[in-house]
Amino acid sequence: MIRRGGLWKNLTQRFGCGPVLGPPPEGAKRIWIHAVSVGEVLAVGPLLEALSRQSAIELHLTTTTTTGYAVGLQRYAKLGVGMGYFPLDFWPFSVRAWKRIRPDLMVLTESELWPEHLRQARIRGVPVVLVNARISDRSLRRLRKIRWLVRALIPPFRAITAASEIDAARLREIGLPSESIEAVGNLKLDVAVAPPVDACATASLREELGVPDGLLLMGSSTWPGEEVALVRALRRIRTDGVNCRLLIVPRHAERRQEIREVLGAAGVRFHMRTAGTAPESVDVCVADTTGEMVRLLPLADLVFVGRSLPPNEGGQTPVESAALGRPILFGPRMTNFRAIAEGLVATGAARLVEDADDLAEAASSLMRNAETRDRMALAGLSWHRANKGALDRVVRILMREMGRP
Repeated sequence: MIRRGGLWKNLTQRFGCGPVLGPPPEGAKRIWIHAVSVGEVLAVGPLLEALSRQSAIELHLTTTTTTGYAVGLQRYAKLGVGMGYFPLDFWPFSVRAWKRIRPDLMVLTESELWPEHLRQARIRGVPVVLVNARISDRSLRRLRKIRWLVRALIPPFRAITAASEIDAARLREIGLPSESIEAVGNLKLDVAVAPPVDACATASLREELGVPDGLLLMGSSTWPGEEVALVRALRRIRTDGVNCRLLIVPRHAERRQEIREVLGAAGVRFHMRTAGTAPESVDVCVADTTGEMVRLLPLADLVFVGRSLPPNEGGQTPVESAALGRPILFGPRMTNFRAIAEGLVATGAARLVEDADDLAEAASSLMRNAETRDRMALAGLSWHRANKGALDRVVRILMREMGRP
């Protein structure tokens, strides 16, 4: 948080000293939704929009990271959503936050299982719903060893909506009650994508980034080591006679100095997005900003999804790329998005690459074959249309729980 900036602003909220919320309007109920970081804050966007249309509901959103907080303020203030930081999960801080927010329903996302927070909900008789619940391979290995502790510390949820059947089975395995779990699909599949951008606006944005012409390879939410692999892929593509440039969007913008050093050592011309408009065309643009991913994705001819090449593990979401009809490459470590990755590969929307050499080979092959890229793009669009719908199911469950005594 120190590296990202904004640590000291609203620091007291992390100790439960957020604003004291008055009672909601007469006849309305307050829902407290917690989404840990940028990805989760964006994922709950459609849910917040759907719930904000209900006149009898008041929404309060908390997040853990400064970047998540900034994105939440930017995107959801117009919906009337209150914003704050989630308190540290320690008794005095949690008690203080609960006394100030006073929700009628608590909604946690993905795998946010905070024992003290859940205990405060139980003490106050406030129902808790876990939405978009998922358990990664790594978390499953750890939680298997302490199933007895999970059962002891985590009180029953009123409802749990799992992101997939795999996640539903894992939630049962670690000891959460089967009767509360329902596999409804992944909310991230219902995330709003950018509207079509006209050719003039696209050309202007590419000029601004310093990548005005040629095909564009994009590294989406990259982690350490993957920038080196992408530069190698760029060189291979160019060696094979294709005019191509590279756009890197790192998962953590505070890595900008590290990436500068990588690109400097590689001897490529590069531009950092935070420096403003590029003064000239470059080989590589680094979008070291927050919340621009969906805006930049339509520029890409091919997308590599980060945190998927060893030694990185977990993967970042490929959903927006598929929803925008972009052919996708990712490494073998997409363990946080296993069902999604398998579905994309099975439908032909994505290809799995084993390592940096395989990435360079696959990227060059696809950049030389527009017909194959078009087929992958159409497959991604079809996959996305076929798998939407979790939002409606989650909203129905939350409205049901709001109406229960």
